[in-house]
Amino acid sequence: MLKNGRLVSPLVDCSWLHEHLELEKLVILNASMQPDADLFIPNSRNVDVKQKLSDVNALFPNTLPSREQFQKEVRALGINTDSIVIVYDDKGIYWSPRVWWLFKTFGYNNVAVLNGGLPEWKKQGYTTVAFSGNRKTWNDGNFVANYKPEHMRFYEDMAEISKDETSVILDARSEDRFCERVPEPREGLRRGSIPNSKNLPYSTLFDGHILKSKEALKAIFETYKLNHRTIVFSCGSGITACILALAADIVGYNNKAVYDGSWTEYGTLNT
Repeated sequence: MLKNGRLVSPLVDCSWLHEHLELEKLVILNASMQPDADLFIPNSRNVDVKQKLSDVNALFPNTLPSREQFQKEVRALGINTDSIVIVYDDKGIYWSPRVWWLFKTFGYNNVAVLNGGLPEWKKQGYTTVAFSGNRKTWNDGNFVANYKPEHMRFYEDMAEISKDETSVILDARSEDRFCERVPEPREGLRRGSIPNSKNLPYSTLFDGHILKSKEALKAIFETYKLNHRTIVFSCGSGITACILALAADIVGYNNKAVYDGSWTEYGTLNT
């Protein structure tokens, strides 16, 4: 999973991380939303996806931060231009792919998600600690952000994309939400979906907390007849869309992007 100091996969398993906990240049990020509520993987540093790595002044939640903000916050985590970054969360794989995708969006590819996250780490009996991340014991890093616009799509792009036969929109929300059988969890947000989008619930990609095998993921994506089309992933507010992006990356789909505002933005602005 590591060659010449570079990660060769967007996903690492718990046994690999356990064997490499003392690896030079390794930085482990805990992307859990309640980082003080449970145990932690040793040496991990808390990263707040919704506050530190989002534009909190934007109209919609989880909005892409500026290059300057992302660079500042990542440097504060002690991350350098040659760091090996592993991200996990306490749900298994939920918040961590968003952090992974943000790193890629800002030009940094030496980053991976821990398969199964903290639940799998604990299940395998590896050491946990009761406190992690808030006491800064590291120096600021020299990370440099380099924005890659091809990784993100925005509201003004979606009308054309939804009519473009060379693109396909995959929505990570549940089938019930996509098909308007249940209300949206966000108060005041209408039910619906982006025209011509297709539903790929992120939950179908898992066996428990673990992502399915590459072969199984490939079989799932192949049912959508993607061919060489550009895939744009959407969800409720840009979080679980990144789970689909992670799975697509594992399978080998290169032409992909995340719709940052997702249904929260689209359903609000397009009425």
